[in-house]
Amino acid sequence: MAHEIELGLDTFGDVTEQHDGTLVTHAQAIRNLVDQAVLADQVGLDFIGVGEHHRVDFAVSAPEVVLSAIAARTERIRLGSAVTVLSSDDPVRVYERFATVDAVSNGRAEVILGRGSFTESFPLFGLDLADYEVLFEEKIQLFAELLKDAPVTWSGTKRGALTDQWVYPRPESGTIKTWVGVGGSPQSVIRAAHYGLPLFLAIIGGQPAQFEPYADLYRRALDQFEKPAQPIAMHSPGFVAETDDEARELLYPYQEAQTNQLGRERGWPPYSRAQYDASAAPEGALYVGSPETVATKIARNLKLLGATRFDLRYSMGTLPHDAMLKSIELYGTKVAPLVRDMMTD
Repeated sequence: MAHEIELGLDTFGDVTEQHDGTLVTHAQAIRNLVDQAVLADQVGLDFIGVGEHHRVDFAVSAPEVVLSAIAARTERIRLGSAVTVLSSDDPVRVYERFATVDAVSNGRAEVILGRGSFTESFPLFGLDLADYEVLFEEKIQLFAELLKDAPVTWSGTKRGALTDQWVYPRPESGTIKTWVGVGGSPQSVIRAAHYGLPLFLAIIGGQPAQFEPYADLYRRALDQFEKPAQPIAMHSPGFVAETDDEARELLYPYQEAQTNQLGRERGWPPYSRAQYDASAAPEGALYVGSPETVATKIARNLKLLGATRFDLRYSMGTLPHDAMLKSIELYGTKVAPLVRDMMTD
């Protein structure tokens, strides 16, 4: 089983702090992200996912452009989104852009389709939030047709119809590996199974054990839709340092600041150290600690959910670039081998 386990990274391209306390520019944050991906490739990690946002605290609004820059400087690591906000984009353009990344990376592109947890892209692109559900449903339906390596005939209510239409460039493999990112909605799990697409569970709070029913639902739904078995992956935030204490103390102020910023926008109560410690505990969804601690938690939850891939969201608010580089190095050189060994037990 060890050869099936994949360990990856995700980032939203957070605008980070410099040593003097000032923030880097958006341009520098993007250049730093490319350097982080290069290091991830060098330490043997399997995937780097780049998120899409349209707000001041995240630098990446065009993940495919950043992924192409990463492709030019890496050799093996697979490249994808985390996630592509399909509701506010055009499926044909998403397909074309990722087919282009697939070409320049020699077949390493992946797409993780989702609705995202932010809504800034809707007014930015002139879309009505009242259409939130129908936009995603129609667009994922079209994207599933685009993956079939055949001319597409499709019609819906929110974009023009297509009739026997090819979309270019054509991927050399005939398709692009595509996941559906799900944050905890049974309907979204069933939708992924309906289209026969792999499931990516975003577990950013609570306890990973709470997602076991979703993994079971997905497998049952695949059977009921008479679709072939598909992999399940999971994504969670975390940070790796030499010791548990070092990791927890270094990360906490950045986790607290980012959570409180989002909380002010969304009406959440202030974040507490008790919440942080509960998330960092063995049952929580925050993977922060020494390589041994993080690896143990990853292996246990991969087994619990029957998943074969784990992506660590390694960026956290203004957490500095050099701290992220050290975390990536430890994740690739120490955590990943430990996880693979544990998964053979």
